[in-house]
Amino acid sequence: MAEEAAHTEGGIRGIIQAYPREKRFILPLMQDIQKEYNYLPREALLTIANHVGVPFSKVYSMATFYKAFSLTPKGRYNIRVCDGTACHIKNSAVLIDQIYNNLGIKPGETTGDGMFSLETVNCLGACAIAPVVMVNEMVHPKVSSSGILDVIKRYKGGSDDAN
Repeated sequence: MAEEAAHTEGGIRGIIQAYPREKRFILPLMQDIQKEYNYLPREALLTIANHVGVPFSKVYSMATFYKAFSLTPKGRYNIRVCDGTACHIKNSAVLIDQIYNNLGIKPGETTGDGMFSLETVNCLGACAIAPVVMVNEMVHPKVSSSGILDVIKRYKGGSDDAN
Protein backbone atom coordinates (compact mmCIF):
# COMPACT_ATOMS: atom_id res chain seq x y z
CA MET A 1 0.00 0.00 0.00
CA ALA A 2 2.84 2.40 0.84
CA GLU A 3 4.46 1.58 -2.52
CA GLU A 4 1.21 2.43 -4.32
CA ALA A 5 0.95 5.76 -2.43
CA ALA A 6 4.55 6.62 -3.30
CA HIS A 7 3.95 5.76 -6.96
CA THR A 8 0.78 7.84 -6.97
CA GLU A 9 2.55 10.76 -5.34
CA GLY A 10 5.44 10.52 -7.82
CA GLY A 11 2.97 10.50 -10.72
CA ILE A 12 1.15 13.48 -9.29
CA ARG A 13 4.40 15.39 -8.85
CA GLY A 14 5.37 14.56 -12.43
CA ILE A 15 2.12 16.00 -13.75
CA ILE A 16 2.36 19.09 -11.58
CA GLN A 17 6.03 19.78 -12.36
CA ALA A 18 5.14 19.96 -16.07
CA TYR A 19 3.23 23.20 -15.39
CA PRO A 20 4.54 26.67 -14.52
CA ARG A 21 3.94 27.87 -10.97
CA GLU A 22 1.00 30.08 -11.94
CA LYS A 23 -2.57 30.18 -10.57
CA ARG A 24 -4.06 30.06 -14.06
CA PHE A 25 -2.96 26.43 -14.35
CA ILE A 26 -4.98 25.12 -11.40
CA LEU A 27 -7.84 23.82 -13.56
CA PRO A 28 -5.64 22.19 -16.21
CA LEU A 29 -3.62 20.55 -13.43
CA MET A 30 -6.77 19.15 -11.85
CA GLN A 31 -8.01 17.95 -15.25
CA ASP A 32 -4.75 16.10 -15.96
CA ILE A 33 -4.68 14.50 -12.52
CA GLN A 34 -8.35 13.50 -12.76
CA LYS A 35 -7.68 11.98 -16.18
CA GLU A 36 -4.75 9.98 -14.84
CA TYR A 37 -6.24 8.80 -11.52
CA ASN A 38 -10.00 9.00 -12.18
CA TYR A 39 -10.36 11.31 -9.18
CA LEU A 40 -8.47 14.05 -7.33
CA PRO A 41 -6.57 12.66 -4.34
CA ARG A 42 -6.24 15.06 -1.40
CA GLU A 43 -2.45 14.90 -1.76
CA ALA A 44 -2.79 16.17 -5.32
CA LEU A 45 -4.82 19.19 -4.21
CA LEU A 46 -2.26 19.99 -1.51
CA THR A 47 0.60 19.66 -3.99
CA ILE A 48 -1.18 21.89 -6.53
CA ALA A 49 -1.79 24.55 -3.86
CA ASN A 50 1.89 24.50 -2.87
CA HIS A 51 3.03 24.51 -6.49
CA VAL A 52 1.07 27.60 -7.52
CA GLY A 53 1.27 29.36 -4.14
CA VAL A 54 -2.38 29.52 -3.14
CA PRO A 55 -4.17 28.30 -0.01
CA PHE A 56 -5.42 24.71 -0.07
CA SER A 57 -8.95 26.06 0.47
CA LYS A 58 -8.87 27.79 -2.94
CA VAL A 59 -7.90 24.60 -4.78
CA TYR A 60 -10.40 22.55 -2.76
CA SER A 61 -13.22 25.00 -3.48
CA MET A 62 -12.50 24.77 -7.21
CA ALA A 63 -12.41 20.97 -7.07
CA THR A 64 -15.79 20.85 -5.32
CA PHE A 65 -17.40 23.56 -7.46
CA TYR A 66 -16.98 21.76 -10.80
CA LYS A 67 -19.08 18.62 -11.15
CA ALA A 68 -16.54 17.14 -13.56
CA PHE A 69 -14.16 16.59 -10.64
CA SER A 70 -14.42 13.84 -8.06
CA LEU A 71 -12.72 13.68 -4.68
CA THR A 72 -13.46 9.99 -4.34
CA PRO A 73 -12.11 7.22 -6.56
CA LYS A 74 -14.30 6.29 -9.52
CA GLY A 75 -14.53 2.89 -11.10
CA ARG A 76 -12.69 1.88 -14.23
CA TYR A 77 -16.01 2.37 -16.01
CA ASN A 78 -17.97 5.45 -14.98
CA ILE A 79 -21.59 4.99 -15.98
CA ARG A 80 -23.45 8.27 -16.41
CA VAL A 81 -27.20 8.02 -16.85
CA CYS A 82 -28.86 11.10 -18.24
CA ASP A 83 -31.90 12.06 -16.18
CA GLY A 84 -32.83 15.21 -18.09
CA THR A 85 -36.44 15.71 -19.13
CA ALA A 86 -36.35 13.70 -22.39
CA CYS A 87 -34.43 10.82 -20.83
CA HIS A 88 -36.56 10.87 -17.68
CA ILE A 89 -39.75 10.64 -19.74
CA LYS A 90 -38.23 7.69 -21.58
CA ASN A 91 -37.59 5.83 -18.31
CA SER A 92 -34.03 6.64 -17.30
CA ALA A 93 -35.08 5.80 -13.72
CA VAL A 94 -35.66 2.21 -14.85
CA LEU A 95 -32.07 2.11 -16.13
CA ILE A 96 -30.79 3.28 -12.75
CA ASP A 97 -32.85 0.55 -11.06
CA GLN A 98 -31.47 -2.07 -13.45
CA ILE A 99 -27.92 -0.97 -12.73
CA TYR A 100 -28.60 -1.20 -8.99
CA ASN A 101 -30.13 -4.66 -9.38
CA ASN A 102 -27.19 -5.86 -11.48
CA LEU A 103 -24.21 -4.11 -9.89
CA GLY A 104 -25.54 -3.21 -6.45
CA ILE A 105 -24.63 0.48 -6.70
CA LYS A 106 -26.68 3.64 -6.49
CA PRO A 107 -25.75 7.03 -7.97
CA GLY A 108 -22.57 8.26 -6.34
CA GLU A 109 -21.32 4.76 -5.52
CA THR A 110 -18.61 2.47 -6.88
CA THR A 111 -18.60 -1.32 -6.93
CA GLY A 112 -16.38 -3.00 -4.35
CA ASP A 113 -14.03 -4.26 -7.04
CA GLY A 114 -13.53 -0.73 -8.39
CA MET A 115 -14.85 -1.71 -11.80
CA PHE A 116 -18.00 0.47 -12.07
CA SER A 117 -19.21 3.82 -10.74
CA LEU A 118 -22.68 5.25 -11.28
CA GLU A 119 -23.80 8.83 -11.48
CA THR A 120 -26.79 10.66 -12.85
CA VAL A 121 -26.42 13.84 -14.85
CA ASN A 122 -28.96 16.54 -15.59
CA CYS A 123 -28.44 16.46 -19.34
CA LEU A 124 -26.01 15.01 -21.84
CA GLY A 125 -27.42 17.08 -24.69
CA ALA A 126 -28.55 14.05 -26.66
CA CYS A 127 -32.32 14.29 -26.27
CA ALA A 128 -33.02 12.89 -29.76
CA ILE A 129 -31.48 9.56 -28.77
CA ALA A 130 -32.97 9.34 -25.26
CA PRO A 131 -32.55 7.63 -22.94
CA VAL A 132 -28.79 8.03 -23.10
CA VAL A 133 -26.10 6.35 -21.04
CA MET A 134 -22.41 7.19 -21.25
CA VAL A 135 -19.73 4.82 -20.06
CA ASN A 136 -16.54 6.82 -19.79
CA GLU A 137 -16.64 8.65 -23.14
CA MET A 138 -18.73 6.10 -25.09
CA VAL A 139 -22.34 7.13 -25.77
CA HIS A 140 -25.00 4.42 -25.69
CA PRO A 141 -28.21 5.75 -27.31
CA LYS A 142 -31.83 4.67 -26.83
CA VAL A 143 -30.94 2.25 -24.03
CA SER A 144 -33.76 -0.04 -22.94
CA SER A 145 -34.08 -1.74 -19.56
CA SER A 146 -32.71 -4.96 -21.06
CA GLY A 147 -30.20 -3.02 -23.16
CA ILE A 148 -28.48 -1.60 -20.07
CA LEU A 149 -27.78 -5.16 -18.95
CA ASP A 150 -26.13 -5.86 -22.31
CA VAL A 151 -24.00 -2.72 -21.92
CA ILE A 152 -22.88 -3.77 -18.44
CA LYS A 153 -22.12 -7.30 -19.65
CA ARG A 154 -19.86 -5.99 -22.44
CA TYR A 155 -17.90 -3.82 -20.03
CA LYS A 156 -17.61 -6.63 -17.52
CA GLY A 157 -15.73 -8.38 -20.31
CA GLY A 158 -13.15 -5.59 -20.10
CA SER A 159 -13.75 -3.79 -23.40
CA ASP A 160 -13.03 -0.07 -22.97
CA ASP A 161 -15.02 0.71 -26.11
CA ALA A 162 -17.92 -1.69 -25.72
CA ASN A 163 -20.67 -0.53 -28.07
